[in-house]
Amino acid sequence: MPLGFDFDEEQELFRSSVAEFARKNLTKENIKKWDRDARFTKELYEKLAEIGLAGISIPPEYGGQGADSVTTGIAVEELSKVDFNVGNLLIIDNILSGGIIASYANEKLKSDILPKLCSGQIHLGIALTEPHTGSDAANISTLAKKHDGYYVLNGEKASISMVGVASYFTLFAKTAPELGSKGISAFLLPVDAEGVQPYYFDDLGYRPLRRGGLILKDVRLPEENLMGGENNGFKIVMQQFDYSKTLLALSCVGAALGALDDAVEYARNRKAFGQPILKFEGVQFRLVEHYTKLEAARLLCYRTLWLRDKGKRITKEAAMCKWWAPKLAVEAIHDALLTMGNPAYSTDFPQEKRLRDVIGIEIGDGTAEIQKIVVAREMFGREFIPYK
Repeated sequence: MPLGFDFDEEQELFRSSVAEFARKNLTKENIKKWDRDARFTKELYEKLAEIGLAGISIPPEYGGQGADSVTTGIAVEELSKVDFNVGNLLIIDNILSGGIIASYANEKLKSDILPKLCSGQIHLGIALTEPHTGSDAANISTLAKKHDGYYVLNGEKASISMVGVASYFTLFAKTAPELGSKGISAFLLPVDAEGVQPYYFDDLGYRPLRRGGLILKDVRLPEENLMGGENNGFKIVMQQFDYSKTLLALSCVGAALGALDDAVEYARNRKAFGQPILKFEGVQFRLVEHYTKLEAARLLCYRTLWLRDKGKRITKEAAMCKWWAPKLAVEAIHDALLTMGNPAYSTDFPQEKRLRDVIGIEIGDGTAEIQKIVVAREMFGREFIPYK
């Protein structure tokens, strides 16, 4: 995609197939149920597995599709146009936790976990954030101390997704606290391990992905559950976040485009003063402005994914995507809701849910302010970072 940013024929066919899957299976009734109950159904997981989306980016030797970054982005965008949360399920399962397991776990863990993920039998989460350390991830306080072939973990993870959904979490803890960020390690944590106590938040949006926390009291993990070696965890998760942040941004773009498309369809048929409201320039211009901005953000996201597929570093571009796209998406969905008026303020239309969901990405995985600091560091140099 270096010049025309065109998708090849295979990618376009894939886009069409995912869009068709979303239209057939992510029905209004299902989406409302998942949101109301704060959980997806087993049937959704099975259907995602049937068409290869449950393990879209997992290597083929473990039952996945081994899709590249751009192709994975296509799936996330198309699913998010219909249900933002299903698109984000792929990001957490495949990119965050699944990607780390595929790259850094030992062969036994990979063979045990990844095929079950690809078949929809289990789901994964990532546990980095703590009650007092969100964007300041280097200062987590959860400890992992090695004793006789085991690591004993104590601490708390908070504001993490997939609590009550995931069977395993990729969890980050300090194995050498005196080293700061260079003393963090990655572990695979079974949620049914003795000493793990989950709790849940009743959130505004993002509800089927179940945000909550994990309290860890003398949790024993065998040495083989360490991933990537001791004290390499911070580097591992930051590299993975560059990829996931780009996809999160693209999921916001997808949700906003879905909202605008709904608003256009409504405006074609809603009449005022004897004609469709889409004929009014006040309506047209508002929609056109949002489509223009979202197209620019969408191209930035896909260019970033294309750079990743070329083996390029994407830290700056990923942070640009992450601070900008959620902001644009919230504004676009809000105006789509206003375009549709009273009906869209009810749960009869998906606009209010899209707004609730996407607002969460303005917070999660790094706020706009943090992303701008990252961009400034990459562009101007570390000597101009205000926080060291």
